[in-house]
Amino acid sequence: MKKIIIAFLFLVSIASFGQGFLHRDGQNIVDGNGKNIILRGLGLGGWMVQEGYMLQTQPFASPQYQIKQKIQDVVGEQGTKEFYAVYKANGITKRDIDSLAKWGFNSIRLPMHYNLYTPSIQEEKNGEITWIEEGFTMTDNLLKWCAENKMYLILDLHAAPGGQGNDAAISDYDTTKPSLWNSEANQKKMIALWKKLASRYRDNQWIGAYDIINEPNWNFTGTNKNGCDENSNGPLRDLMVAVTKAIREVDPNHMVIIEGNCWGNNYNGIFPLWDDNMALSFHKYWNYTTQGSIQKMLDYRKEYNVPIWMGESGENSNVWFKDALTLVENNNIGWAFWPMKKIENIAGVTSVTKIPEYDVLLKYWKDGGQKPSPEFAKRALMKMAENYKMENVTVKPDVIDAMFRQVQTNDTKPYKKHVIPGKIAATQYDLGTNGYAYSDKDFINYRVETGKFDDWNKGNTMRNDGVDILPCKDSGSNGYQVSFIEDGEWVQFTSEVKKQNSYKVAIRYSSEKAEGKLHFETANGKKSESIVLPATGGNDKWKTVVLTGVQLEAGTNKIKAVFEKGGFNLNYLDFSEGKK
Repeated sequence: MKKIIIAFLFLVSIASFGQGFLHRDGQNIVDGNGKNIILRGLGLGGWMVQEGYMLQTQPFASPQYQIKQKIQDVVGEQGTKEFYAVYKANGITKRDIDSLAKWGFNSIRLPMHYNLYTPSIQEEKNGEITWIEEGFTMTDNLLKWCAENKMYLILDLHAAPGGQGNDAAISDYDTTKPSLWNSEANQKKMIALWKKLASRYRDNQWIGAYDIINEPNWNFTGTNKNGCDENSNGPLRDLMVAVTKAIREVDPNHMVIIEGNCWGNNYNGIFPLWDDNMALSFHKYWNYTTQGSIQKMLDYRKEYNVPIWMGESGENSNVWFKDALTLVENNNIGWAFWPMKKIENIAGVTSVTKIPEYDVLLKYWKDGGQKPSPEFAKRALMKMAENYKMENVTVKPDVIDAMFRQVQTNDTKPYKKHVIPGKIAATQYDLGTNGYAYSDKDFINYRVETGKFDDWNKGNTMRNDGVDILPCKDSGSNGYQVSFIEDGEWVQFTSEVKKQNSYKVAIRYSSEKAEGKLHFETANGKKSESIVLPATGGNDKWKTVVLTGVQLEAGTNKIKAVFEKGGFNLNYLDFSEGKK
């Protein structure tokens, strides 16, 4: 009878794939029609699970439970509930998903916190497992928005009951309570949660997969606390097998994605695989973007005849994004980047604006001192929650361009329309990669390989390229300036020139001591004279010098501002007609 049931479920599964379910076909992920699918996704980090670095609380409150404690300290229990209700309501809406689809994403990875779906074991009575509707409703709504955009939704258990790793912020692990690995009750709860989810979504084709445990990082037998030197990973394998079994009891349709130890990458002892519809996830941060950097996963794909997926990546420069995505897509590997929204973020598709009142809270939480009033704290937190709305975040066109267009070409395109005669902000150089849209000496972070954290944008503002940008208070600016300019660097502006002419360029700059020097070049080989930029006596003391005789053709011109000698700040270039 058992064999008959298994055979029946297998036939149902095959029929279901024909209706559109994403599934494994050998080493490929394909849709219900057998078409190869490269997942291009974004992880909604920070919505269901907050991490301190996203809210700038990392130095003193990194896991979410600590963040909540800090918030409760200033606004009380009821105020905290009210804040989180608004924060979650604003954090992801239909408008967010519509925007992601428009930008080119075809999938979403949802990092789930178990406590939105089921209480902690400490809150349960007599070992029961009960349910909370909030998480399921949030997931239902998100799935509806994804389906309307024909996007796959991948469910990712980011914070498992008890917490699955010593990197506590990732899974909201409270070290004073039993972890996932130290508690059979927590493991049973995790298994039950996945069975509940699978039962609820078994028939929905826009659920792309179940990513059953995010970034486990735990030392079972090894010495590395994050499990990077584990050779067997027995408890991890056993739990993933049990979860898969529970899912298959109710859902034969959906693909199961597994992750190794050591933040998803240590697969020692995980093989052989135990299900016919699986994929392996790996996470990639801050390492080289060579074929060798993913070779182990490619070997697993071939040896075990299983698809692989880069389930999480990001937090680097646009150059790294372009290189990493080119690498994986050329190897038929899909991906999901991280995260969706973060405060003062240059390395994501959006950035949440920080208000001065929130800085007051951060300072109090970090250093103590006079406690802000509950009224002040609540206003600040509610304003920050309002800033998480899609209509209030700052969209980052340079990041989106790097992830989609730049993967296909080295051609540059205008950051915005520039018309000459006219003024061009220095920070509005072309969209494109290093060596094509600009040239900067620091433009990527390979810290895992080099052991050195490299800033690719020393100003950490406005754009995610190598060009270093700071806020600018000079009159006539767009709010930003190019700074930390080094000898030999350059930026390029694609501009529409109204007529062939000799132009003069007013160069607005500042420098404390260094004497700068620059010239202009065009794609047709024309080069202007060089001009010296004398020191102005301070980085906030701005002056204008005028370079004449810059020859430009009518139509589209790609104009490089070449910094022969650096050490100055550049606000804008103002082109006007000179003598013919």
